[in-house]
This record gives sequence, structure tokens and C-alpha cells, in this order.
Amino acid sequence: MRGVGGGRWRRVASQIGRSVAVWVVSTLTMLLLAGILPDFRLRSADGDSATDIAVTAALGAGAFGLLSALVWPLLVRLLLLVPALVLGLLVFFLNGALLWLALRVNPVERGAAAPETAVVVAAVMSAVASATGGALAVRDDDAYRRRLYRLAQRRRGSAPPCPTTPGTVFLQLDGVGHDILLAAVDKGLMPTVARWLGTGTGGDHPSHRLTPWRTDWSSQTGSSQLGILHGSNHDIPAFRWYEKARREVMVCNRPTSAAELQARAIENSGHAGLLADDGASRGNLFSGGADEQALVLSIATRRRDPAARSRAGYFAYFSDPANAVRTALSFIAEVGREIGQSTRTRFRGQRPRVSRGGLYPLVRAFATVVQRDVVVAAVTGDLLAGRTSVYADLVAYDEVAHHSGPAGRDTEKVLQRLDRALALIEHVAEHAPRPYRIVVLSDHGQSPGETFRSRYGLTLGDLVRAGCGLPVPRSAGRTHSGAEARAAVRAALRRPVEEGAGQHRPSRGSEPIVLASGNLGLISFPDVPHRMTKEEIDARHPALLATLANHPGIGFLLVRSERHGGVVLGAYGAEIPLDRLDDDPGPLTAFGPGAADAVRRTHTFPHTADIMVNSFHDPADGEVLAFEEQIGSHGGLGGAQSRPFLLSPLVLSPPVHDGTDLAGAEQIHRVLRRWLTEADESDIPAAPDQERAA
Repeated sequence: MRGVGGGRWRRVASQIGRSVAVWVVSTLTMLLLAGILPDFRLRSADGDSATDIAVTAALGAGAFGLLSALVWPLLVRLLLLVPALVLGLLVFFLNGALLWLALRVNPVERGAAAPETAVVVAAVMSAVASATGGALAVRDDDAYRRRLYRLAQRRRGSAPPCPTTPGTVFLQLDGVGHDILLAAVDKGLMPTVARWLGTGTGGDHPSHRLTPWRTDWSSQTGSSQLGILHGSNHDIPAFRWYEKARREVMVCNRPTSAAELQARAIENSGHAGLLADDGASRGNLFSGGADEQALVLSIATRRRDPAARSRAGYFAYFSDPANAVRTALSFIAEVGREIGQSTRTRFRGQRPRVSRGGLYPLVRAFATVVQRDVVVAAVTGDLLAGRTSVYADLVAYDEVAHHSGPAGRDTEKVLQRLDRALALIEHVAEHAPRPYRIVVLSDHGQSPGETFRSRYGLTLGDLVRAGCGLPVPRSAGRTHSGAEARAAVRAALRRPVEEGAGQHRPSRGSEPIVLASGNLGLISFPDVPHRMTKEEIDARHPALLATLANHPGIGFLLVRSERHGGVVLGAYGAEIPLDRLDDDPGPLTAFGPGAADAVRRTHTFPHTADIMVNSFHDPADGEVLAFEEQIGSHGGLGGAQSRPFLLSPLVLSPPVHDGTDLAGAEQIHRVLRRWLTEADESDIPAAPDQERAA
């Protein structure tokens, strides 16, 4: 008993010592800032002795610390209705108000600060206090473990004790292709992944296996993540598409569309999702059936329960003002980094290149800093709470690669920071109240290449309008490709080149809707209630299909056929029925194995567009031509975009048998469900740290 009591007193003494150390450092910080900032003083107008000034600083720092600990969580709860991005800025002003209040309640009444100065002083003091407390806790290993376990108990709340079976964390590195990951490991950019694969400098034995997998035709987050989390991505032909029955454009990252797609997937699969058993969904488009959801787009339209809304995770993160300070500084640095990188590419005349101005620097900083920090913090909380399964999406690489290209200095920096996030999560998992298995995967890759517009001087929409006999913008008409498009129209109509285009000119209501999803294009005729056939399209627009199929920037088309059910069209009159693609892939040859199966599956979808268009693909260099303004793109077939990865612990069963392809997001879902079942059936003894915590 004496030993137990002595240990308890030592812990109390250690905690008091750390609190005093933080107080002293905060006091010194306040004194330093008072000497630097002209509008911040710790003495009366008549002047005071050094002792009086020190007492003022000590009392002010102590009052600020108490107010931050007691009042700040209450303020954040009262601000649940404030938009998340506004809260990030409001944090600084509220923190400054707390400092101003701390100076006002100071019994010696000597301190004063201008409002704008109070904001700066409070931000610096919060950051210094957080860093000091964290550093002292980490140096005291036992204290650090106890702190983590206390956090775990608070996170878990009244839930039953954590089982001894392992939990599973699924971390999605959005857009990171299999080959990009291997290249980053070879360059030493991702030492954590290298260690897991056994290729690190220490020559460690591998703990994980790396498996490539093949996406569906729609190689984008909406399709892949819906299939992975909910087991069905049926009828997701692209990132955006037009549904004739609803007269609506569906967009995977639109909250209303995401909610509808999730409901359809649940109906198709017959179950709530991968995370239905004590799971957490963080930073995803869809919930996966998780009870704990934050930053999930499909619940962003819920208005009645603020705690369940998509941005709930932001409030949990910003409840600590030090988090806001740290993230804000990183945000500003990332904006400056993007401006510098884009300026460098312009001065060097780097090609291909797309515009990176406007709000993009802010969007990039949000994706690479704010979203990353909040999601990692949420996952850390889930580990400490002992959740059975967690699925989190880190979108940083995908956002940067769209504008900077899949490979290069810009994206390498992002990959390094993602690896550090993996290392942090691994470290926290070692102190969690149950063992964890960390699975890392991507939803798709990215393929490099010029945009369709930059290479040919017109958009896919311009080309479609030319094929339909509609006016084409003058800028497109003056380009070489625009002249080729008009010539192709005349040739398809069997008219001499010098003749005017006299084909049928459709009415305004029959103009096609042209949508782009990376290098995948979709053309729909909204005034026709059903999916049009090739024969109907030819009768209405005799030149359209030939104009598209013969354009050098187009790889192939998919259309419905009255005679064959469905056909793939290519240049020089190629027309291959879907049931003959295995024997004669025709224009699909360049797109590699699995392309025919992906096209046939999409053909069965109720909302497949009247004309599906996949851009040209060069197998030699992996390039595609995006119909959007992106030099790193995904969404269709061709190159690295269709080849993501699955990095799984060796203690889990292999995803597939040797020699078998891992294809489609729905198969990934089945593999992950199998691994969760394996975890439920295992019983791993608690680690020594966890036994001590118990």
C-alpha cells in the first residue's frame, strides 16, 4: 500500500511540476512580448519595479491559463452553429478576448493591451504553453502514457471496456497511385512506409505487404469510396453525370448527391456499411455506416443535430486554441509555398501547366493543412477511444497533383508530410487501449498529361457542338483543331470540304449536356427520356459520333446499339460489339487488361450517358488528356489513375491468391470486411503498456 501511495504522490508531484513549468514559460513569454510589442504593457503609467512587472506577468499568465482551460470549451460549444472556416478565424479573436479579460481581472491592475495586440499575444502564449506542456509530458514516458489513457477513457465515455481483439485503422491516401508510392519509398520520401515494407535503412523485416488493384472505369473517389465503404458502386458512371428521370446533374462531392448515392448503395448491398460495428468515419464522402462521423459529406445536409453534422470534427479540433495557432501558421506557410511554386513554373515556362491563381492557394492550404490536421486528430481520438474500425481520407496529395502533376517537387513534399502523419498515428496506436492494425490504401491514382483544351484549342463541349451543327466559340473556331472538327463534320456528312455545313440544326431545348470527369466525358440529350441508341444519334446528328471517334484526342466511345446491345467506337470506323471485345479489343487495346470488363459493367448502369467518351491514352508515357483543367487527372481509363494500392499488415490474410487480380472497389470492400471478421475472431493479449494502464 505504501508503494502504491508513494507512486500516486510522485505522479501528483510530477503533474504539479509540469504545471509550474508551463506557468513559468508562459510568464517569460508574456514578459518578452511586452518588451517587443508597443501596444502591450505590464506596468502602470508611472512605471513599476522589475518585481512588480514580473508579478503582473505571472498573475496574467496564470489567469489566462485558467480561463483557457475553463472557459474555452464552453465557448466552442456555444459556437456550434458558426461555419467551420469562420470558427478557425474566430478562435484568434476569442483567444485575444480571454487574454484581455485575464489582464482586467489581474488584482494589481497594471496590464493593458490593444485589441489587435491581445490577439497576437494570446496566440503566441497558447502555442508556447502547448509546446512546453507536450514536450514535458513526452519526456516523462509514464506521464505521457497516463495522459493518453485518460484521454482514452474520456473519449470512450460510458461505452463498454475495450475488448482485447485488435481494432483496424484504414487510412486512405487520396489519389496516390501504386507506382507513385513505390517511387516515393525508393527516394526516401516515406520512411515509415519503407520500414513497413522492410526496405528501410535499418533492414527491418517487413510488417506489411503491398498489393496493386484496378479501379472501375470511373476511377475517382466517389465511385471507389462508395464501393469500398458500402459494398456497391453500381450506377456510378463518373464523378458527375446527368440523370434524365430526375432532370438533375449528380456530383459525387455535392452533399445532397452524396446522401442519395449512399442511400442507393445501402439498398443495393443490403447492409449499412463497412464501419457499422463501432466504427468511425473521418473526412470521407460517405459514412460507411459508422456511428461516429465527422467531416463526412453525406451527412452535411443534416440540420437538426449539430453534433452529427459534417464539420463537427472541426469544432473538436479547435476546442484547443493551440491547435488553431499551429494550423493557422502552417496554413499561411502553405499558401506562400503554393504561390512560390506556381511562380517558379511560370518563369521556367514549364509545360504542361494550368492556372493556379484565384482561390486555389487557399483551397490547397485547406486540403494539405487544415483537413489533414483535423482528420489526424480525429483518428488519434478514435484510437484512444478504442474504436473497432476507423476509415479516414487524407486528400492532400490528390489536390496538389491535379495542379502540379502527379510527380515532382510539389507532390514529393506532400508525400513526406503524409508519411509523418502515418508515423504519428502508428505511435498513438502503440499507446491505445487495444492493439491496432493499420491498413493504408488509395482510391485511385493520377495520370499525367496536357489538358484536351491546351493541346487542341477547344473543349470537349466545343467538339460536340461542332458535331451537332451548333455554333462553336470563335476562339475554338480559329484553332487548327477547330478547323479539323469542321472538316470531320463535313466528311461524316459526305459533303465536299468547301461546302457549308447543312446538317440538321437542333433546337435550343435539344442541345446536349456535356460533362467532364477527368479524362472521361459524358454526353446526354436531356429532351430524350431514355438512353439513346447509336442509330437514334446518327439519325439526329449524322456527324457527331464520327467527329468524336476520329478526333486524335479521343480514345474510344461507348454507345448503346439496337443491333448489338452496346458497341465501342474508335477511329477509322472501328465498331466493336461489347461481347466481342475479348477477342478483338479494338480501340481498347491501349488501355490494358480489365478495360473491356470495366466498359461492359458501366454499360449496364441505368444512368450511363448517351455517349461515354474516354480520352486518348499513350501507353508509352502513361499520358491522358483531361477534359478538365488538370495536368494530373483521374476519372476514366488510361495509365496510373486506374492502379491504386493496398498496403496491409502481414498478420492479415492476403487480399487475393497469387496470380489473381484485385479488381474493383466492391472487391476491396469484401477484402476489408474479411479482415474485420478475422480481427473479431482473434484474441491478442494486451501489450505491457495496456496491462499497466488497466
